[in-house]
Amino acid sequence: MTNHGNMYGPNFTFLGIPSCDLDDPKSYKGADVIILGAPIDSGTSHRSGAKFGPQAIRGGDYLPHDGSRPHLALRSDGLKDLKVFDAGDLMMPGSDLTGSLAILAAATEKISRAGIIPVVLGGDHSIASADVAGIATHRGLGKISMIHFDAHADTGEVQFGALVGHGTPMRNLINNGFVRGDRFLQLGLRGYWPEDATLNWMRDQGMRSYEMTEIAHRGLNTVLDESFATLVDGCDGVFLSVDIDVVDPGMAPGTGTPEPGGMTSRELLEAVRRICLELPVVGIDVVEVCPPFDNAEITAILANRVVLEALSAIAKRRSGNPYSPTQNLLDR
Repeated sequence: MTNHGNMYGPNFTFLGIPSCDLDDPKSYKGADVIILGAPIDSGTSHRSGAKFGPQAIRGGDYLPHDGSRPHLALRSDGLKDLKVFDAGDLMMPGSDLTGSLAILAAATEKISRAGIIPVVLGGDHSIASADVAGIATHRGLGKISMIHFDAHADTGEVQFGALVGHGTPMRNLINNGFVRGDRFLQLGLRGYWPEDATLNWMRDQGMRSYEMTEIAHRGLNTVLDESFATLVDGCDGVFLSVDIDVVDPGMAPGTGTPEPGGMTSRELLEAVRRICLELPVVGIDVVEVCPPFDNAEITAILANRVVLEALSAIAKRRSGNPYSPTQNLLDR
């Protein structure tokens, strides 16, 4: 099922954590989280290169890759307090997008059935149509909600005549019943797409999309409070999908479809922290990191920190110890 390593470049794990083989359950016995790469970008509509994203995210850190990262604010270590393994990259040949996505769906279903949270490193956003589908196949159709950070809605009907691509995964998930439209929330939308017909379809599904201007006027925490109430209503798990282009390209230039006017990196990290602290997250993907267009690796480093923020918060949530963002750091 996997490539038994990294598909592009040298073989190393996420910050030095132990590796595992998805075909050998003994190699990840007792795992809380499995990280795996989905190195494909044949679903892109503009600049390609996201297939190199998993490699860049794994290595995007200036600290020693020693399998430990104590979080300053949370006082948890997501790589030590949780049992985390890296399964390497799935074999995803660029010539077969549909076949590659089927491999990913089977992998996340297998991980979910083992009681483990999959964290998928993309790759372009077409992978969401597969990694969410795999978890929903296990947990039940419509039983997981979704919170989606992105500059773009990704709800197109077709992309250059194709039904599968990074502009269509959210429509496919809803149309196939994996996620309910009225439990599908999007944050960070902006720019000049989609057109009215697609927006009308989104409205008819009961989707809720927070455009950047609304977030700026109402405040991110207010929007998150409102979102959380919806995400846990009638669903027993939440999938977090982060397209790195939700962040302004001044802070995340290494992406295929950059759109000015986005979130700051700090806003994204704090949102991810809150989500994983307060909600029952059952799966995560981080997508659209495109190293050929990155500058000084700042996009890869941000994506690496998104993963770390999520793992640190999940570890803190499981510890049962309270966390207050307003408490003095030295008193925590």
